[in-house]
Amino acid sequence: MKRVYLDTIDSTNKWAKEHISDLEDKTVVYTYNQTAGRGRLDRKWNNIGTDNIYASIILKPSSTMKGVYSSLTQYLSVVLAKTFEEYGVIPKIKWPNDIQVNGKKISGILAEAVNNDRYLEGIVLGFGVNLNSSKEILDKINQPATSLNIETGIRIDKEEFLKKVFDRFCLLYDRFIEDGFLLIKEDYIKRASTLNKKVSVKVFDKIVTGNAIDITDDGALKIVDENNKEQILLMGDIL
Repeated sequence: MKRVYLDTIDSTNKWAKEHISDLEDKTVVYTYNQTAGRGRLDRKWNNIGTDNIYASIILKPSSTMKGVYSSLTQYLSVVLAKTFEEYGVIPKIKWPNDIQVNGKKISGILAEAVNNDRYLEGIVLGFGVNLNSSKEILDKINQPATSLNIETGIRIDKEEFLKKVFDRFCLLYDRFIEDGFLLIKEDYIKRASTLNKKVSVKVFDKIVTGNAIDITDDGALKIVDENNKEQILLMGDIL
């Protein structure tokens, strides 16, 4: 992967989208000081200091949108989870792609497609990782959060962690584009924190409540709702 380091930037995803025509496939844009990042559903990604990672991977798999691309965030969630495991922690994936350790968020992912009038220019796959943070800073975030240094008791080398992520991402990426979610389904399910629980999922302005019973072959969440009917959720936010 080609790397582009930015000393300070408002958002790596925003910068990558603005410069995507000049960037090669599988280029990584990253910084340790992101001032205005955002996550899924337009949430603000908190800036918790310069000892953490904010990155965007530029992907140009084809000039047209394909269904498999919607599961790229889940592919990255498995990549990140396996990387965390190298440090001796036990990560869980909250559907569709948030990563938690001991019930607290440690990483989030956001994918954005860039189109022009004629074709798909590319996909920007952004992620943030709480790598080295103090409990005092994390306690100010509006949801339970943790960092890898807190969970391990050691300071984490940022460049080493990034290399592990990028090497693992490239390892099966081409196969994933061909095979889709099925390639990672087993790895994803055994780390999923959502299954076999009663959940409430916000889908746009609607809330669906029921028992989460399975992840489908394309990464969707299958639930049995309160009327005992199966529903397949392609997107949503677990409350």
